Amino acid sequence: MSFALQPYLERIGMPARPTLDAAGLQRLQFAHRTAIPFENLDIRLGRGIAIDSVSVFAKLVGQRRGGYCFEQNRLFLDALADLGFEARPLLARVWLGAEATPPLTHTLSLVTLGGAPWIADAGFGGSYAPVMPLVDGAAATAPDGATFRLSHEDGEWTLWREGDPATTDGRNTAPGWQRQFSFTTAEVPDADLMMGNWWTQSHPDSRFVRHVIASIILPHGFAKLTDRSYARMAAGEGSDAEITDPRVYRMRMSLMFGIDLTPEELAGLGLF
Repeated sequence: MSFALQPYLERIGMPARPTLDAAGLQRLQFAHRTAIPFENLDIRLGRGIAIDSVSVFAKLVGQRRGGYCFEQNRLFLDALADLGFEARPLLARVWLGAEATPPLTHTLSLVTLGGAPWIADAGFGGSYAPVMPLVDGAAATAPDGATFRLSHEDGEWTLWREGDPATTDGRNTAPGWQRQFSFTTAEVPDADLMMGNWWTQSHPDSRFVRHVIASIILPHGFAKLTDRSYARMAAGEGSDAEITDPRVYRMRMSLMFGIDLTPEELAGLGLF
């Protein structure tokens, strides 16, 4: 596939190509996350989630839909490659809400900048983590005020977060440092990405099978819609509500997340 860079940059609201450095990578990731919503609607609608480059571009750019990590980071990696970044996928275990060792159901990107490894993630729906150097003890502050840090032990990396739970998807409720996900830098073949994607959209224990989810990063906050529960936090001001009217649900999905549902699609979600 020949990547159509200009439509992608227009989709994420970037007027020019980013510089091939940490600052450019950060701008690209933040633009992507504030423009393209995280969502899993197609699972409930019985359409399945395809993660090949053509399908992902058609959905997230052409149809102006959102997606979850395997879609978001496929698109992001394709854009990085076209721009000239050196990057490859990693697989991670998400620990939020986990009672036992979770499966490898999250993907992020390992990007080499000036010969040094960095991590970037355009597809974690729980909160926004800035681009970070892959260094034990590295820390970064997100636009919503949360702090992230990396730790390395026994060959495994862990990303931690400390910040207001209101700027997360609701799974991150305890005070103090919370473990977001863990990963290694092992090479990830396409078959492993396909396996993780299959589990995430198919297994009864997957939260993406049990819930209808949409979220979006705001310039200084976060908005989420989980089933009929809506919450928004921006610049320290928040609101939350249970949506009981399907017309309000469609309006909220359109105005906040940019997803225009037909009445038939809304009925297919089975929320009302």
